[in-house]
Amino acid sequence: MVFAVVLLLLLVFVLQNGQRAEVSFLGAHGTLPMGVALLLAAVSGVLLVALPGTARIVQLRMLGRRRVTQDASAPEHRATTRPATGVSRVPLPPRPASQDG
Repeated sequence: MVFAVVLLLLLVFVLQNGQRAEVSFLGAHGTLPMGVALLLAAVSGVLLVALPGTARIVQLRMLGRRRVTQDASAPEHRATTRPATGVSRVPLPPRPASQDG
């Protein structure tokens, strides 16, 4: 339902901004309705943000999987993890007994 309302608002925006605008991009020149040109610019901006963000998320997931397989293959160096934060903690050696008496 929300998606349909957003599409309806975009359609109204494009129809109300029908003035012609000259557009030039990498040597190509043309005219488009102003609403269409602005909509294309907004979609291009979203893609410029989403593509590098998606690539970084994939990179971090691959790194996480690699670390999990390395931890599983070396049980003597296995770190404990807190499930809420995912932060690894290496257990500390026991402290020597104090001699304060």
